[in-house]
Amino acid sequence: MIRLYCRKNHGGKSLCPSCAELERYAHSRVDQCPFMETKTFCSNCKVHCYKPDMREQIRAVMRFSGPRMMLYHPVMAVRHLILTRLEKR
Repeated sequence: MIRLYCRKNHGGKSLCPSCAELERYAHSRVDQCPFMETKTFCSNCKVHCYKPDMREQIRAVMRFSGPRMMLYHPVMAVRHLILTRLEKR
């Protein structure tokens, strides 16, 4: 989703420095998450481990890329919707 956001908002084929930093940060948070075995997505987590400024950046990425995922990765988008609804039950 970060790559889609960067390509559409910042242009170019590779990630810009700020988007690359956000991607590195997101991967580091996922790697250190103690709940990753039992949860599917960070949006379903009770504990938010992102710093406030990074959380706002990732929200902007999700707001932009989320609706477009049906066009670029429809299977992943539908899977995400189903798993999110199941997990919130």
